[in-house]
Amino acid sequence: MGLNLFQNSWVFIQLLVGYNLVFPILLLLLYGVFKKKLIGVVDSKGDYAIIITAFEQTHTLKAVVDSILQLKYTNYLIYIVADNCDISELNFNNEKVILLRPENVLASNTRSHFFAIEHFKRPHNRLTIIDSDNIVTVDYLDQLNVFFNAGFSAVQGVRNPKNLNNTLACLDAARDIYYHFYDGLLLFGVGSSATLAGSGMAFTTELYTTCLLQLSIEGAGFDKVLQNEIVKRGYRIAYAPNAEVLDEKTANSEQLVKQRARWINTWFRYFKFGFGMVFNGLIQFNWNKFLFGCVLLRPPLFIFLAMSICCLTIDLFVFPALISYWLIAFALFLVGFIIALLLSKTDKRIYRSLWGIPYFIFHQLLSLLKANKANALSIATKHSVPTSNIGHAD
Repeated sequence: MGLNLFQNSWVFIQLLVGYNLVFPILLLLLYGVFKKKLIGVVDSKGDYAIIITAFEQTHTLKAVVDSILQLKYTNYLIYIVADNCDISELNFNNEKVILLRPENVLASNTRSHFFAIEHFKRPHNRLTIIDSDNIVTVDYLDQLNVFFNAGFSAVQGVRNPKNLNNTLACLDAARDIYYHFYDGLLLFGVGSSATLAGSGMAFTTELYTTCLLQLSIEGAGFDKVLQNEIVKRGYRIAYAPNAEVLDEKTANSEQLVKQRARWINTWFRYFKFGFGMVFNGLIQFNWNKFLFGCVLLRPPLFIFLAMSICCLTIDLFVFPALISYWLIAFALFLVGFIIALLLSKTDKRIYRSLWGIPYFIFHQLLSLLKANKANALSIATKHSVPTSNIGHAD
């Protein structure tokens, strides 16, 4: 009796871990069968507030503002919230650019966003959030309009790499490609919601303020709270694969460890949202909530890979009969990862960087050790020219 209970419990634990390996392929199969066609409607174009938040650093602001001013779509204003920044040398000689410097340090993404909203020059009905190190492409707002005009109130664009200057940056980009493909394109395509990525995302101003105005969010992870608030209200988050922003990829190991420590900390703080989402999805027969909740419960990529390897190792000594299932699961995951790269027009430098995956995972394991004090390390990634790396990918 006791042995059977142990065996059944161990098999159940492995199922909880192993399903993460096969989930991408299952999602791909669903996408092939149930892909939903986007049907747009004609309505008036939106008035956008483009909010850029900067904390302590301003050296990348000129580039992002210059890129925005090249947009083909012109009904927008840019709001720069320079939190705890020296703005004495910032001069944007354009009436579309509003530079704001709070008197008190905000040290919070959402507080910066609401500071911008409070200083709107006109009642914008849409807002989009851009990081200070991003670059936007010329049709960014036009591509967002496609989904707003189709009736969506929340849209996530795609964040492609701005730099592929070394192996770490390329591997960071490869990880993003994987998540864009499965948590963006496919998840939205099968009728659920794309996950939010922190920038390159847009909302109706009404929805954003309704979701977050009464909440106080400390540290990283406002996007995790926001996506939970949006989906639990019955909305779907659209994925706009052609609404492109170029994002600075992490290029040195110190940046990587600090950034990932914050992200891991965020997952541990907010994965609990997934339980409520799955439960509500089941009792309400709501596919969007159910599937999105399953995604919220999934650990970060390197964690479920490490857990899967641990299970396989234990089975070598405890349940050898299960080894073949693990090998199949790992093979399916590898196939799914390669498919994501192949169908995403991946730069050849990213393919050449894949040999460095163990090194990349090693630094994320270091991040895991620092996750409990992640918010004390920094509230924003400090981008700089890398002084050391493990080799160039170009």
